[in-house]
Amino acid sequence: MASETRTPFEQQQSARPQVRPRTEGWKQATDTDGRPLLQFASPKRGKPPVHLADLTAAEREARVKELGLPGFRAKQLATHYFTHYTSDPDKMTDLPAAQREQLVAGMLPPLLTETRRLATDNGDTIKFLWKLHDGALVESVLMRYPGRITLCVSSQAGCGMNCPFCATGQAGLTRNMSTAEIIEQIVRANAAIAAGELGGDPRKGGKDRVDAERVTNIVFMGMGEPLANYKRVMDAVRLMVAPQPNGLGMSARGITISTVGLVPAILKLADEDIPVTFALSLHAPDDELRDELIPVNSRWKADEAIDAAHNYYVKTGRRVSIEYALIKDMNDHAWRADLLAEKLNKRGKGWVHVNPIPLNPTPGSVWTSSEVHVQDEFVRRLNAAGIPTTLRDTRGKEIDGACGQLAAAE
Repeated sequence: MASETRTPFEQQQSARPQVRPRTEGWKQATDTDGRPLLQFASPKRGKPPVHLADLTAAEREARVKELGLPGFRAKQLATHYFTHYTSDPDKMTDLPAAQREQLVAGMLPPLLTETRRLATDNGDTIKFLWKLHDGALVESVLMRYPGRITLCVSSQAGCGMNCPFCATGQAGLTRNMSTAEIIEQIVRANAAIAAGELGGDPRKGGKDRVDAERVTNIVFMGMGEPLANYKRVMDAVRLMVAPQPNGLGMSARGITISTVGLVPAILKLADEDIPVTFALSLHAPDDELRDELIPVNSRWKADEAIDAAHNYYVKTGRRVSIEYALIKDMNDHAWRADLLAEKLNKRGKGWVHVNPIPLNPTPGSVWTSSEVHVQDEFVRRLNAAGIPTTLRDTRGKEIDGACGQLAAAE
């Protein structure tokens, strides 16, 4: 009887245990076929008040005129908001005192109420919990690094992608955030920075220079699936890159949009002609595991998502990031590093960079961090295969840095 021959991948698969994904402390919502429920459409809820950041420059002028003031006051308001990061009428002394309160109330209504703030001991990371007008909770995380200040923003209250490891997904999708609610997270972060509330080392000059002590980098890796709220996210990005005072005057190259793999939206993003950084949260190269780990993989398989990511590089010339959370005995097997490298190299060289992310350790959970030597071997294999790979510096473990943890605890 001929002996069974096994491929190198199959031989490696038998060498280590395979932990299967499962929820802990909550149950995934499922459809009538028993599959994890995916929510792409936002539930209908009361809309937030219309804000200056929801309007074009022409619409702002028209709105100001409706409030009984000349159109040029719109630019003054925009300057206060996008340049001085304030919605406080008392600080807007160039506006007529008699109408200042009415104008600000009509154009800059409150959108986010800070309900909780946590900071690391040295203050270089701050996590904000915000309450929206309808009581929904969202989070953002502000982080100082040498030479840059990064803000992780939310794009939805809750999330409909139903990933079993994600704190945000436990309650499903509450609603999409408005353009202004997304922008307000940045404005409020900039105000905190200007007030000296972000610790760490704010030295200027040389490689540690930070652009005017404001947010320089945005990552759409907070609560929600950004590409499921496509229009509002892209409207927010356009405001981020619009020159001050009509926008925040940021560089598109400092903005990263992440997705779990909504392929049609990835293809659409490639045609936007805005050179943002694109990141695909892959977390497994094989469909057998990714179907369980990332439920949207039931719609668009791993190879389809990787193809769409490669298309983004071809269309834009911008190198793509692959995000990969390393989870002990679940997706950190050496053969998966080899398979990932094989799939990425099959599509060419120089188009992609892999960011393995050590998962925050949770004793006794199936969702815990890889052992250091396993993590190092995973990275070594990717680099050895010619895939540029950098282990992500994780921030905020001491303050429940993963988005969704504070909101879930409320």
